[in-house]
Amino acid sequence: MPTLFYYLGLRFFFYSNDHEPIHVHVSNKDGEAKFRIDPIILIENRGIKPRDLKSAEVALDENWEVIIERWNEYFSKK
Repeated sequence: MPTLFYYLGLRFFFYSNDHEPIHVHVSNKDGEAKFRIDPIILIENRGIKPRDLKSAEVALDENWEVIIERWNEYFSKK
């Protein structure tokens, strides 16, 4: 599970066997969520509080280009 970054107690990552469309998993002590990246859309939430989901959206909006680049780098090697 490659970790992309941490932000305000949230871990942003993808699974090594993930699939398109490009998406990111976000986790913290409360649970896990999944966001599509282009456009940024919450796909699934299992326990993360609304306040933390908003923080995740802010971080994704600020880092979406890097996330896409890291996704393409990682999955092109497979």
